[in-house]
Amino acid sequence: MAPLRLKAPAFAAGHLCVFLLIASAWMALPGPVHCDSVALTRRGGMDRMFDSDGGDRGSPPGSQRGGDEDSAAAAAAFESSTRLRRALPGEKQMSLLSNSFVLKGDATHNQAMVHWTGENSSVILILTKYYHADSTKVLESSLWRSTDYGTTYTKLNLMPGTTIVVTSFYICPTNKKKVILVGSSINERDQMLFISTDEGSSFQRQPIKFTPHMLIFHPKEEDKLLAYCKEGMLFASTDLGRKWTLLQERVTKDRIFWSVSGVDVDPDLVHMEMQDTSGGYLYVTCLIQNCSDKMVTAQFLGKIDYNSLLVQDDYIFVKVTTGNRTKHYVSYRRNEFVQMKFPKYALPKDVQIVSTDENQVFLALQEWYQSDTYNLYQSDPQGVYYSIVLENVRSTKQPEENVLIDILEVRGIKGVFLANQKIDGKVTTLITYNKGRDWDPLNPPTTDMNGKPISCKAPNCHLHLHLRWADNPYVSGTVHTKDSAPGLIMGAGNLGSKLVEYKEEMYITSDCGKTWRQVFEEEHHILYLDHGGVIVAIKDTSIPLKILKFSIDEGRTWTVHNFTSTSVFVDGLLSEPGDETLVMTVFGHISYRSDWELVKVDFRQSFPHQCTESDYDSWQFTDLRGEKCIMGQERSFRKRKDTAFCIKGKSYTSSLNTKPCHCAEKDFTCDYGFERSKTEVDHCFADFWHDPDSPPEDCHLRQTYESSTGYRKVISNSCEGGLNKQQSSKQHNCPLLPPRGLQVSIKGQMLAVAPGDDITFIVHQEQGDTSSTKYQVDLGDGVRAIYQNLTVTDEPIQHRYENPGVYKVTVKAENMAGHDEATMYIQVTAPLQEVHLEVVPIAGRNNEVNLTAVVLPQEANLTVLYWWIGNNLRPTLTLHNSLLTRFPETGEITVTVQASNGRSMVQDTSTVRVYDNFKVIPLSFSGNLDHFNPNIPDWREDIGHVVTNILAKVTGVPQESLVTVVKPGLPTTADLYILPMDSKPDKKSQFVDKVQNHNRAAEGPGVWALGIIFLISIIATGSFILFKFKRKLPGNRNVYAQMHNEKEQEMTSPVNHSEDTQHIIQGNHSGVVLSINSRDLHSYLTS
Repeated sequence: MAPLRLKAPAFAAGHLCVFLLIASAWMALPGPVHCDSVALTRRGGMDRMFDSDGGDRGSPPGSQRGGDEDSAAAAAAFESSTRLRRALPGEKQMSLLSNSFVLKGDATHNQAMVHWTGENSSVILILTKYYHADSTKVLESSLWRSTDYGTTYTKLNLMPGTTIVVTSFYICPTNKKKVILVGSSINERDQMLFISTDEGSSFQRQPIKFTPHMLIFHPKEEDKLLAYCKEGMLFASTDLGRKWTLLQERVTKDRIFWSVSGVDVDPDLVHMEMQDTSGGYLYVTCLIQNCSDKMVTAQFLGKIDYNSLLVQDDYIFVKVTTGNRTKHYVSYRRNEFVQMKFPKYALPKDVQIVSTDENQVFLALQEWYQSDTYNLYQSDPQGVYYSIVLENVRSTKQPEENVLIDILEVRGIKGVFLANQKIDGKVTTLITYNKGRDWDPLNPPTTDMNGKPISCKAPNCHLHLHLRWADNPYVSGTVHTKDSAPGLIMGAGNLGSKLVEYKEEMYITSDCGKTWRQVFEEEHHILYLDHGGVIVAIKDTSIPLKILKFSIDEGRTWTVHNFTSTSVFVDGLLSEPGDETLVMTVFGHISYRSDWELVKVDFRQSFPHQCTESDYDSWQFTDLRGEKCIMGQERSFRKRKDTAFCIKGKSYTSSLNTKPCHCAEKDFTCDYGFERSKTEVDHCFADFWHDPDSPPEDCHLRQTYESSTGYRKVISNSCEGGLNKQQSSKQHNCPLLPPRGLQVSIKGQMLAVAPGDDITFIVHQEQGDTSSTKYQVDLGDGVRAIYQNLTVTDEPIQHRYENPGVYKVTVKAENMAGHDEATMYIQVTAPLQEVHLEVVPIAGRNNEVNLTAVVLPQEANLTVLYWWIGNNLRPTLTLHNSLLTRFPETGEITVTVQASNGRSMVQDTSTVRVYDNFKVIPLSFSGNLDHFNPNIPDWREDIGHVVTNILAKVTGVPQESLVTVVKPGLPTTADLYILPMDSKPDKKSQFVDKVQNHNRAAEGPGVWALGIIFLISIIATGSFILFKFKRKLPGNRNVYAQMHNEKEQEMTSPVNHSEDTQHIIQGNHSGVVLSINSRDLHSYLTS
């Protein structure tokens, strides 16, 4: 399962901020780079970065002047609407301080990482880099440090006199003063870390022998960290990177997790996905003190899918794919893994984890019929049983197979989510206040941003919001919420019957979506300061800007501020960590390849005093229907009065009062196996495949269980007393159930193994009692055993087959209530070494042809042969090593045979020439040749070539018209194929022409063959010479030599011209006999 943490980007205060800045859109860099910190798999508080080629973050050179004019026009247009706004309280007292600083000498640097070290700290670190797209390397870097909240910066020299390239830096989450830089010499020969414990005031150089791709700090212990390399190696350090220990070498990237506090017992435990020696992937854990192969512990029995491990809060997820079916497993609080139970016919194609907080799994599941949508499901506390909460939520495929689901958890108030539903191509935005139990469209505002009434009325018109994440994580995305600003949501979207893709007007709500107001006509980047007491907005545009807008009354009125005298291309916004911050920085550049410019904007001087209780009003949280009891309680929050002009500060808390409610219908949702009625929204009915009274799988004799009423209380719901829809559930005694759904499989899913391989059998029983069930196991080779509680104890059945063959493995489960049986067949066979296709090279059209495959080793069992003939893309499958076929067309036909036995596949290919007319003359040899016949294809092929060459030379017949095929077996025989001359007319000899002319009157299919036979008979009175020829056996065919006990030799065999000539060749019209008279012949025959 690819992880998906769908929470708003934590780019503002309260989070560790490390970002990759966007330099310009026209720079020659490859597409947006999605860094690890962008992936929504971690909780807030992590370093962030973004690439400088982030889309439309820039403008071509020379456009600055036009940008100034546009900015001025925009400011004028914005100011012209001030008459529609009430006067800002104390507006004359607003005094914003802006300071600009240029990082001189870094004009070529197209990336930057920025870190504001922490709360109550004035230190900012900036790393600028020149990233070369073609080489995918950082070629230059500069490190800057500010100690006055970004007013001024100093360039640091890590090693005077030596050029060092720093690629990234990492901040300890539990002690922001500890910083580690990752760098190397300019030629990358020397790798090193620079370690600081004083916010970058000083660094200690630490040489290392590996190239870290990523560092992972321990979430609780500040000096412990992991380092991952691209090669898959994982290292660990317990002293802030000064000494390193190799843990493992085949670890999957992004599938490494530190122990979870309060769940894992040992804080030094590391969860990881790693590849074993067979190429499969395992979920293992180990301690950083000793993580050798012998010390790692496999936490899941069997292999898992690549890139599927996810450790998050109380839960661990893996998935296993067998054939075309994928099963998802979960472990709750480190208990044994259990298969996740979705509706029976959901048949998931993909699963994305949305959230795991509040003791529940919230996930998106793409079912078999969906392509660009997912369904949302919620689990029970253990994460095992899932019920649907919303269908057809829009999804978007991203590069590198990432998937974005259009769902957003509204921060600040638990249980509130926004989602975009897509039905029949129409996308609409919905909101839930009770964690998915009920969904409603958003109410449209009554007036536009100028106070004029709008014609958008429900139910045909609503507000719809884009729920996209920004490619640049240094900006807010299309919807922005904050934990310390409950009820405040600001997003981009449109009014109408559906969401329009490129319409991005800005809307805001301060009562958690009950009422909305339009604030801008175009999308803006948003930054919340002082718990939302100040909202800063900068237009999302590709032209340079010099104005920002801010509001201190939750977006009701806005003020324009010129944050710089010269317009800049804005790349991002950053605020000091801490929700109470009132200092922010705007990052950008003035023009193409200009230096980085950082503008500090300080609001602190604008607020005269700290807020007191009299400066706040209370706000009662309600849903769209005005219901106060939401998630089982009434909640009220503090809201600063519109007339108050003060800073909320560090001591501010938003929650005011909480009061539990009596339980009612709305506090219950449908249980697993039940669906909500379309007509009666409070009624749940059982699915056709679900029996509510059936006992659960873990129900054992002498235990009891409750049958579901179809309802369960919404998790995290705090209601008390009142209605209890679960109260009418029935108590049942667990019956003695017969075993059902018995399955036997092999760890690793391999049903074909080699002799001597270690095999682990796994027995699984889907239903029925296990405590009193006996399991009889027959492994098919005479080994039998009886087990008790086999599927409960997970006791492995290990075995090794020594001899090749097919073995039937049987498991019989039996108790007093009944029995069940499972069977599987194991092929034990050595890998195939070779297959040789034997087929006549010449065939007649529509004549029957025998194709034969010789497979090695010969004892290979259950070999399946795939025959590919001509251009046919559908092979013929046989279990026999021969096939009869016909060729309906003349020409060259390619024949390929593939042999497969489940463990390996080999193939061979031959070409058959198909003619209408040709002649075949049988040939036989003297018995002497049989002594030197190893009966292998190569030998027969070479002898055929030798005979063809002899006959072509002594007769003058073109070699292209003669083909000699030596047949397998003994005695050695052959067929001579005589092809029609019109196949190669340009190569006919004069002698052949004479023969053809002489026989032209007869002109029949045998005339050419008779001519050749006549010539052979004449030439038979000549002489043949035998000379030394070493027979060569290819190395991969040694098995043939071993089978025939042959020895490599060399011999010469002269022929007596007078005595043996009559024995060498004798011809007639029915055949030719080639006779060999030699005592020591161990060579091929040649002319």
